[in-house]
Amino acid sequence: MTGNLLFDPIVPLWLLVALAALSGIAVSIALWRGLTGWAFRALAGLVILAALAGPLLQTENRAPLSDIVLMLVDQSASQRLDDRTERTEAAATAMAARLGARNNTEVRRVDVGDGLNDAGTEMMAALNEALAQEPRGRVAGVVALSDGVVHDMDLAPDLPAPFHLLHTGRDSDWDRRLSVKNAPAFAILGEPVTLTLRVEDSGAAPTGVARAPLYISIDGEAPQEFMVPLGRDIELPVTLPHGGRNVIQFSVPFEEGELTDRNNAALVQINGVRDRLRVLLVSGEPHQGARTWRNLLKSDASVDLVHFTILRPPEKQDGVPVAELSLIAFPTRELFMEKIDDFDLIIFDRYQRRGILPSLYLENVADYVRKGGAVLVAAGPDYASADSIYRSPLSQVLPGSPTARVMDQRFVPTVSDVGERHPVTAGLPNAGNWGAWLRQVEVAPEAGDVLMTGAEDSPLLMLNRVGEGRVALLASDHAWLWARGYDGGGPQLEMLRRLAHWMMGEPELEEEALWAEATGQRMRIVRRSLQEDVGDVQITTPAGEIVSLPLEETTPGRFEAVYDGADIGLYRLVNGDESSVIGLGPAAPREFEETLSSAAMLAPMMEATNGGDWALVDGVPAVRDVRAGRPAMGRGWIGITPRGAFETLDVARTPLLPAWAVLLLASLFIVAGWLREGRR
Repeated sequence: MTGNLLFDPIVPLWLLVALAALSGIAVSIALWRGLTGWAFRALAGLVILAALAGPLLQTENRAPLSDIVLMLVDQSASQRLDDRTERTEAAATAMAARLGARNNTEVRRVDVGDGLNDAGTEMMAALNEALAQEPRGRVAGVVALSDGVVHDMDLAPDLPAPFHLLHTGRDSDWDRRLSVKNAPAFAILGEPVTLTLRVEDSGAAPTGVARAPLYISIDGEAPQEFMVPLGRDIELPVTLPHGGRNVIQFSVPFEEGELTDRNNAALVQINGVRDRLRVLLVSGEPHQGARTWRNLLKSDASVDLVHFTILRPPEKQDGVPVAELSLIAFPTRELFMEKIDDFDLIIFDRYQRRGILPSLYLENVADYVRKGGAVLVAAGPDYASADSIYRSPLSQVLPGSPTARVMDQRFVPTVSDVGERHPVTAGLPNAGNWGAWLRQVEVAPEAGDVLMTGAEDSPLLMLNRVGEGRVALLASDHAWLWARGYDGGGPQLEMLRRLAHWMMGEPELEEEALWAEATGQRMRIVRRSLQEDVGDVQITTPAGEIVSLPLEETTPGRFEAVYDGADIGLYRLVNGDESSVIGLGPAAPREFEETLSSAAMLAPMMEATNGGDWALVDGVPAVRDVRAGRPAMGRGWIGITPRGAFETLDVARTPLLPAWAVLLLASLFIVAGWLREGRR
């Protein structure tokens, strides 16, 4: 029960002040005139003014509230190293018992786990949430049981009570860590890219060790071993072996005594891209489609185009002296013998044998294909003639032979059943509403896949793999009609772009491929195939466990499955003859970037609240009461600040003097003054 004196004036404050001034003037006049009752008159005026001020006695009935101590228990991944989990739980139980045994004290336990998306230990977010649920006036202290490594210190709140850290580390702890400091997302094929690595020991590491073995593996292949110095940045040049995603795994072996091997490995995923694509376009004669090919290839800034057009074939004899011609002799020997391997793609556009390219050159082109090159033949009536390019050494690699028939008739190109599944023609825009072509060379398929058909269901677009190379045959020279918008046009640019990129081995256009797309710890596995059934995909986890997962067809030729990986690391995928690797999780999980226990991050909070840190290996400290602003930690103990919070049950207000008492007192003083002056 407590009481306070309050005032609730009966009249406005300005009137009360005016009456007080008037009373003061009246008393002053009485004193000046020598009236002996001036003192009693003054007392009467004070009683009346006090009554008008409305003095009240307010009394409160209060119930004391208990103090609250927040206990933050770190249960993140780094707390599962060594025996920290057992030590933390034992200390949390003992501390909760000691705090709970105190009078007027409650304990609120808050478990702090791993943050989402590798955010680390978000202890300050958990503390803010706990403070929002409790009255700050009752919080007497905060005790954190943790390794002290907190990743959201920017959210640290202002605390009304001491903050203490009971850290779980040992003085003998040490750890070896591999980190990748510089790794680009993209790299140019054939050119080395420099990665920056660092292997370092921290804590009470063994002395006298200056170097450590480093293992490097690309796409899950057998690793190579190198000896690298400790505690220094290592610049490592790497040349990517293929286009698309390259998964590079770095690792150092686990040493006995270190805290964990979870930070002894790192995964780097780099996409290999071509710098410049070199294309040789050979046009047998000027025609409408030649400009289409040239515009397509010149529109891509990453393509270096060399265009060879036969403007004056040998049979054209018009009597003009050669010295007077403004044509440039084409370096055929240099291109087709010496530098043919420098090209990524060779296109023969309506080319026929006229003695300009000897059979030896064309034989060299066939060998170029077998060794990994790419040749595209865009055929016109020339392909059906006696001088067809098919009737040369190139027939060994071409997928279709001409029947000598040229079909000059209207037809609409149609995607075949295989073409519906092949990435070159699958999903071409506006299918079913394409414009017509007017000429096609009839060919008999000999190898490869027919992706499009034309007049009389004859093969129109054929693809084939020969050795390590690729060959395509387009049995019409009227693709340019789509570009001109004839009969509504069609996806000429997209089709030819896909065709050219497939021939140059772009990974996203492979008809048989297996890859995975990662989002956090979840991967979407994609299998592309020309087959109608691909079976299950075999997943090998970082722990060596093999998981079989069925693949479901989502679109023609595309099969998918979703898998949630429990572990961070390298996963191997196998389906039939296709295999792939993918890394889940960060290169180095944030929880394992710093594994040694440290109070440095939380030191500002402890200093601001007069708290301190305590090593749990020394036992659980005692708990004492300390006044606000005093040091809250000493030898063998930590302190909390009692808050003295209370709950007001009810409030009562009563006048300080009843009205009759005010009237009686004022009357007595007035009468006393009158009697005093009457005696005089």
